[in-house]
Amino acid sequence: MPRALLIAINGWDAAPWVAKFRARAPQRDIRVWPDETGNPADIAYVAAWKPPHGLLADFPNLKAIFSLGAGVDHLTNDPGLPGVPVARIVDPDLTKRMTEYVVLHTLMFHRRQRLYDRQQREKIWFEHKQAAAKDVCVGVMGLGELGMDAVAALKHIGFDVAGWSRTAKEIPGVVTFHGRNGLDAFLARTEILVALLPHTPATEGILNLDLFRKLRRDGAAGGAFLINAGRGKLQADADILSALDQGVLAGAALDVFPTEPLPPASPLWAHPNVAISPHNAAVSDPKALVDNVLRQIENFEAEKPLENVIDRKAGY
Repeated sequence: MPRALLIAINGWDAAPWVAKFRARAPQRDIRVWPDETGNPADIAYVAAWKPPHGLLADFPNLKAIFSLGAGVDHLTNDPGLPGVPVARIVDPDLTKRMTEYVVLHTLMFHRRQRLYDRQQREKIWFEHKQAAAKDVCVGVMGLGELGMDAVAALKHIGFDVAGWSRTAKEIPGVVTFHGRNGLDAFLARTEILVALLPHTPATEGILNLDLFRKLRRDGAAGGAFLINAGRGKLQADADILSALDQGVLAGAALDVFPTEPLPPASPLWAHPNVAISPHNAAVSDPKALVDNVLRQIENFEAEKPLENVIDRKAGY
């Protein structure tokens, strides 16, 4: 019976992943794409990040696919994706890293740190009025594992937090909205918008100028702000720039982009009210995530159900 695990990584250094998998599972046949794939019929499992489209269809005995990042659109966008279970990585390490990023930039906007950075460069000693966190409305789009943890952390700090998701979710002590019918009401109360949505046909380009115009700009935060650490294709870069230049957005923190790496010619690099990071809000750390994948495989081989299997129709 085929039991080999193939590591198929594109765009990252695969070596740390391979070393960790082989150290943690020395008894298992670990293969590496592209040079050590071997007989395709041996492959039962694939741990993947951005494999070339069509690659996964080459393995006739494939039983399950594991995404090595929080997103799965790099797999679901493959028209040749086999009809086997695809499991997302849900791991406390990944979740906490994302929450750190969200809290960091929410506080940067709330405490006006970029303004104070400019004042420091110009040697200006001037204190600006500071609102309390309880008076600032933060809205989190996407209430999966990442979104729920971010909501809890922001609420603990004291922000007035609301959440929006595709389907109805209930969070004790937090106002929630759902679906297209609930989106406008959610945006109308939101000053700092945190996007943690997956990329699906329904969410592609959702972060656009029309949406930004519906955010609250007269609240305690002193304007409307965007934090996108979800997926790059949620946003329209040109619309973010237009919103900033028109005063619709007062600032943006962007970890993801439709084209990555962000092209050097992009005006976002030099915009004074934009914070850019290289898609590292929640880095997939082999030390934390390899055990997750191996545990899943062991459970699957013991005829236990896989965890966090994506819904193909929903796209995540």
